[in-house]
Amino acid sequence: MMKQRFVLLFLFLMGVMGNAQKMPVSYDFGEKFNDRYRYSNLLTIADDGEDGYVLVRAYFQGLILKPKGYLIERYDRNLQLVSEYNYKLKGLDFVDGFLKNGQLNLLFLNYNYDRGQYEYSVHTSPIHEFNFREKKLLSISSEQVQNPVGKNYYNRNFSKGFSTAILFNQEKTGFIISTHHKKGKSNKHIIHLYDTALNKKFEHDFSYEIEEKNYAFENIAISSDLQTAYIIGKAYFKKKRFRVDERKFQYELIKVSQNGSQTQSFDDPGKYSEGLYPIILSDRLVCTGFYADRKDNRYNGIAYFDVNPISLNINSKKYNPFSQQFMEDKFGRDEEKEIKNLVFKGVEITPEEEIFFNAEEYFVTNSMEVTGAGQRIRIERFHHNDIVSAKLNTNGDLAWARNINKAEVTQGDGAYASYSSYSRNGKTYFFICTSSENPQLINNERIIFKQGLSRNRNVFIISLDEDGKMDYEKIIDNQEARLPLMVSKPLKNIAENNMLFYAKRGSKKQLVKVAFN
Repeated sequence: MMKQRFVLLFLFLMGVMGNAQKMPVSYDFGEKFNDRYRYSNLLTIADDGEDGYVLVRAYFQGLILKPKGYLIERYDRNLQLVSEYNYKLKGLDFVDGFLKNGQLNLLFLNYNYDRGQYEYSVHTSPIHEFNFREKKLLSISSEQVQNPVGKNYYNRNFSKGFSTAILFNQEKTGFIISTHHKKGKSNKHIIHLYDTALNKKFEHDFSYEIEEKNYAFENIAISSDLQTAYIIGKAYFKKKRFRVDERKFQYELIKVSQNGSQTQSFDDPGKYSEGLYPIILSDRLVCTGFYADRKDNRYNGIAYFDVNPISLNINSKKYNPFSQQFMEDKFGRDEEKEIKNLVFKGVEITPEEEIFFNAEEYFVTNSMEVTGAGQRIRIERFHHNDIVSAKLNTNGDLAWARNINKAEVTQGDGAYASYSSYSRNGKTYFFICTSSENPQLINNERIIFKQGLSRNRNVFIISLDEDGKMDYEKIIDNQEARLPLMVSKPLKNIAENNMLFYAKRGSKKQLVKVAFN
């Protein structure tokens, strides 16, 4: 009898251990609150500096949905809604938002018809008592064009007459505004650097560099004294005819300060840089990304360049081909091995200056569909597919690279698609949402996380340990998370080791906090 009890106890403990959670996380749900705006987009989520949170949403109303204003929500540390403020403002194009010293700043671009110019302005208000005031940052005389601000990663349009880009550094201590205006023989490209207290540090006339190339800026790093910006740009050659084997662009690093600018390209014979990212380390500057062996957008490995931050001379370079493990992650034993359309999503640096970065396979497709009224309309679909994650040692050697198979597509708000990541103690964790209960097995050799069809979503964590070993677990079940999380727009609280997600559907909303134990 005693022996039987021991057996039963052993089996019970084994069952408990078998069901034990693998990932070192816990989570809390805030209360569900009613919301009057069914149609909205999350724009900004930030720590308010007082153990609470501020969120900004743009909301849409009308028979034909149009932007009508901005709802600002404040929550306390217990995820309880404290207050809401409706900033009724329409007609301006929202660019970005950030919180600085208790002041909420909303950055807009507007076309002034009376003056025939584009105007950048910031609407600023204290978060304790909302009272927005407008501050003009700069203006550019130009005819009005369609979509002057855009980030199409593959087909930039420079023929519109006016284009502009805004890039913040990862630390959100500063940002650049790039303005490129072309009319007749006049061709001006100006770069402005601001800190997040809205002080202009300098502006630089970059026009001499665009006589033979057009620049699409993609990523930026800013020195700690906010006096120098290092910008990664995709430089498109202007000539009209190219040989079949000739490339139409190259990636360049642009150093800009009040003393002028310098550029550095990276391509070598048979090695063509793709999607680089600048990183300022303690005493050096590195650029890392991908490279191709051929003059197309098919990637063959991970590139690393150690650059002198003063002269931009390249001290050393490494070309790390994708490993067999990586290729099997992505393709199995398939002979069709083509990697392309990778876009940087995140970079983390360890105290030892090891680099962890991740990117996503992202692209846009178009199709024509017929409505119920017989009209043909053009539909854009945004694809958020595989995750690529890599670890580079201090000297730029590739420690490992892994591919996580994923397939998602959206026509609307991309906040619910894609993923977010968090690095801690040498491990990287990826958060994804899917209505599928488990990943799908492909050819009995690899798995893929698919979007699924249900409205309710499970939350999965995929982990990569110090050696690149992969694991995964469903941490929140769709029966518990009744509202879908905006998984690609979290607030990361590094100091307290947690992430905050906004969840919303229809007229209900709540916050969800995931903490690392």
